[in-house]
Amino acid sequence: MKHLIKPLSVAIVAAFAATAAPTVFAQGKDIKVALIAGKTGPLEAYAKETETGFMMGLEYLTGGTMAINGRKIKVIVKDDQSKPDLGRTLLAEAYGDDKVDIAVGTTSSGSAIAMLPVAKEYKKVLIVEPAVADAITQEKWNKYIFRTARSSMQDALAAASTLKSGSIGFLAQDNAFGRDAIEAGKEALKTAGSKATTVHEEYAPATTTDFTAPTQRLFNVLKDKPQPRVLAIVWAGPNPLNKIADMKPERYGIALAPGGNILPVMKTWKSYAGTEGTIYYYHGFPKNKMNDWFVAEHTKRYKMPPDMFTAGGMAAASAVVSALKKAPNAKNGDDMVAAMEGMSFETPKGQMSFRKEDHQAIQPMYHFRIKKDQKNEWDLLELVREIPATEMPLPVKNKR
Repeated sequence: MKHLIKPLSVAIVAAFAATAAPTVFAQGKDIKVALIAGKTGPLEAYAKETETGFMMGLEYLTGGTMAINGRKIKVIVKDDQSKPDLGRTLLAEAYGDDKVDIAVGTTSSGSAIAMLPVAKEYKKVLIVEPAVADAITQEKWNKYIFRTARSSMQDALAAASTLKSGSIGFLAQDNAFGRDAIEAGKEALKTAGSKATTVHEEYAPATTTDFTAPTQRLFNVLKDKPQPRVLAIVWAGPNPLNKIADMKPERYGIALAPGGNILPVMKTWKSYAGTEGTIYYYHGFPKNKMNDWFVAEHTKRYKMPPDMFTAGGMAAASAVVSALKKAPNAKNGDDMVAAMEGMSFETPKGQMSFRKEDHQAIQPMYHFRIKKDQKNEWDLLELVREIPATEMPLPVKNKR
């Protein structure tokens, strides 16, 4: 089964209310956007990509002026270290003390969930990027929450679309992200009408470096189950694919299905040419003007193409700019919410739209195969096919 690794987040600020008591949208004042991300800690690589993509997105969408309708955009970046208590505190500080207009964040799903009630308290929009936990747009959601990042269920539905039968074992991190992803994966198989069966689940601490015991337990269960036998790996951070492959799952007719990951991780997978998975974004897949600029400019500046979390940051920037242009005279967060519900905006993946019911960005995903003949160190994946949003029937589960 093909699955994705979870993304990154950021916080943004625009211009409409300072506290729970909204003030009039002030023309001429700087637009303040808070970008909150886990820039230190286990997800720092994701957070740094998100920030880079967000700033490049603002640059592209404003033609280099970093202004909208003559108003300068001021981005206030805050590091929540992927700690929920700190994330909650920093968002309150951004809304209350910094008087940001809109916020974007964050990298960790746990921290993002802790931030959701703060947006409701201050009655200001929070765009979630790149945290993926389903709860963000389900039971923990409120009307001020919008998400440009994919959800665990979108990841799972993409993966389920590639697996029609057989036996699946899951290896995931023993945290909210990992358990959320596996629950979504099992539900997605049913939603997609797949005849594949989940036969075993293993959860290991996020700090695990020795995967021998959980992997052997998965092998023992999978080896006698109906083919195809798939060990799906759902892991944020350094991926255990190489270590698990060293245990030779092919002895038991077991195929590995890694989720898409950041480029420095996927470049170590060359030995597994032909292995398939699904991914949120890969620089060579989308064909549109924004992605062409993004790839060329990022490669010029950083000597490598943009990554999946960089693309997420740019998508969040596009949502911010589109919202501010659509509602230039918004007097409060409620006005901004009304403008953003159902709003479409361009991203490196193409057009996304915020679904009115739960404000989840509806978007395509990609089915990939690891390339055998790689022309350079970043020429890693070939496209099997783009999976349109219409093939991923994402259920609405929030309490609106």
